[in-house]
Amino acid sequence: MPVQKPLVVVTRRLPDPIETRMMELFRARLNLDDTPMSQAQLIEAVKEAEVLVPTVTDRINSAVLSQAGPQLRLIASFGTGVDHIDLKTARQRGITVTNTPGVLTEDTADMTMALILSVSRRLTEGERLVRSGGWGGWSPTAMLGHRIWGKRLGIVGMGRIGSAVARRAKGFGLSVHYHNRRRVHEDVEAELEATYWESLDQMLARVDIISVNCPHTPATYHLLSARRLKLLQHHAIVVNTSRGEVIDENALTRLLAAGEVAGAGLDVFEHEPAVNPKLLKLDNVVLLPHLGSATIEGRMAMGEKVIINIKTFADGHTPPDRVLEAMF
Repeated sequence: MPVQKPLVVVTRRLPDPIETRMMELFRARLNLDDTPMSQAQLIEAVKEAEVLVPTVTDRINSAVLSQAGPQLRLIASFGTGVDHIDLKTARQRGITVTNTPGVLTEDTADMTMALILSVSRRLTEGERLVRSGGWGGWSPTAMLGHRIWGKRLGIVGMGRIGSAVARRAKGFGLSVHYHNRRRVHEDVEAELEATYWESLDQMLARVDIISVNCPHTPATYHLLSARRLKLLQHHAIVVNTSRGEVIDENALTRLLAAGEVAGAGLDVFEHEPAVNPKLLKLDNVVLLPHLGSATIEGRMAMGEKVIINIKTFADGHTPPDRVLEAMF
């Protein structure tokens, strides 16, 4: 007698080939109109699902998990970050959590470099000028930005993505500095010609560009606090492709408006999808709608990892991308 396929509830629309494969392998319930689920809808989903496939914008907190039925054994998240899931409550209820690490590393690192260049060379300001009809032709002093070659880049979080950023930065002639919970292996430091700072405060005060590449955890909430942001040199720029909550967004906005920080490139925001209205008015900020992993190749690879995690779990084995609280 064939084993019944697990009921898999997917909270958002995924690439067509991924959804098709899920329909073949599982009893998949898809979100065809891609409307984000409300908390009430998420609660209804966890009451029925054997596997929940949420994304980084779904808040799978204790209020949701406390309503989960006993059949919910796996949360196979579509994304790398797991700050949207209450891992402690999931563990207490015997629910395994997986994510999709590694597959968006290169895409996010590319976006980080794109933002560094965009802010330093005022690319979006120039693009707006041309579109508005306000460009009167080339001028020796018009739209002057800053060269990045020879500048110091400070990477906050030297994991997969931070290391990928460092490799790109080296190619652009940037001097690589980093702060991390643990110092990376000396061979990696040598390869990247990277300087380690045990003190984040000391690094922030000495670099020209800050790239935030650490995950959002209770320990990293407002890691770049108002006090730390004031340590930055006035010509410094801040780039964030990680999570908005790592930076005190209100404090950063005030410093940008006052010219105490030269610029910022933000792909993520503290209260996504809401953006501080004052940020929208600043010309020295590049604002993107969370595009870090938004490539066709990246999304497909994420979906394939989700499928592998579900299939492995359904077959009675430990999924390859199981998340443990100690990892974050």
